[in-house]
Amino acid sequence: MRKTFFLFILSLLSITMQAQTTMITPPYLQKGDTVAILATARKHIVKSMQPTIDLLESWGLHVVVGESIGLEENQLAGSDEQRAADLQEQLDNPNIKAIWCARGGYGTVRVVDLIDFTQFKKSPKWLVGFSDVTVLHNHLNTMGYKSIHGIMPISLAKASKEAIESLRLSLFGQPLQYAIDTHPMNRLGKATGELVGGNLSILYSVLGSPSAIDCTDKILYIEDLDEYLYHIDRMMMNLKRNGCLESLKGIIVGSMTDMKDNDIPWGKNALEIVQDVTKQYNIPVIFNFPAGHIHDNRALILGNNVTIEVTENCSTVVFE
Repeated sequence: MRKTFFLFILSLLSITMQAQTTMITPPYLQKGDTVAILATARKHIVKSMQPTIDLLESWGLHVVVGESIGLEENQLAGSDEQRAADLQEQLDNPNIKAIWCARGGYGTVRVVDLIDFTQFKKSPKWLVGFSDVTVLHNHLNTMGYKSIHGIMPISLAKASKEAIESLRLSLFGQPLQYAIDTHPMNRLGKATGELVGGNLSILYSVLGSPSAIDCTDKILYIEDLDEYLYHIDRMMMNLKRNGCLESLKGIIVGSMTDMKDNDIPWGKNALEIVQDVTKQYNIPVIFNFPAGHIHDNRALILGNNVTIEVTENCSTVVFE
């Protein structure tokens, strides 16, 4: 009798632990839903939001343009309080089913701690963006919610058809998978795990904060823009020393765009740096995945389980 009771308690604990690690999927969009566009970081001064509105309306969606669009305080889209208030309003509004951040740059980290996620937890919604928006992706991940790493209105005019379509598929809950050409640096193998990550500089900057992700048994996606090569090495070494890399199941390396070097060269490009720092881990690695600060910025559902398979012929990423 005592043994049976003990096994029952262990079973309950196991179920509880599984429930705690299951990521929450916000409701996928349906025609007639409303999407809010706002700015959490750098200012978005444009003559017209019409191309973005036209795209969303072509998908059968309604659009609300947040008050942060058009605001200006030096580099930022208004004060921290103004940007936080706009984000808070759209998070709390039950009629808003997705929030699309207009652009990145810098500034999201200045507002994330001003946000009350109480209503969001009662009525989750999709948050979309990349680059500096990684702050919110990581913060939502620590809370147990999925989000979408994808193109933003600032990059819409130059975005590939494939990038735009992948965002639509992600928002509407349609099957999402990728098959890309092989890369000579790839490490072969197959793995399944929760996809986490985003911009490497942001991942590095939030380590040790409440927004830092847990890398254990995850598949890590990274990309970056306009960094010195030794900075890439510094950030990768930081992830390594924090125990993030040794616990991963796999790595997806997106674009490393417009990297810079010193007068005395670092000696490795960005992909070679990642390869060097991760070479001791026996996990599959996909290099040059089409996501990041490039026109072909394919959508990735962060927090979702994915299976990656790297062969000599191609690499595949399949979302459950």
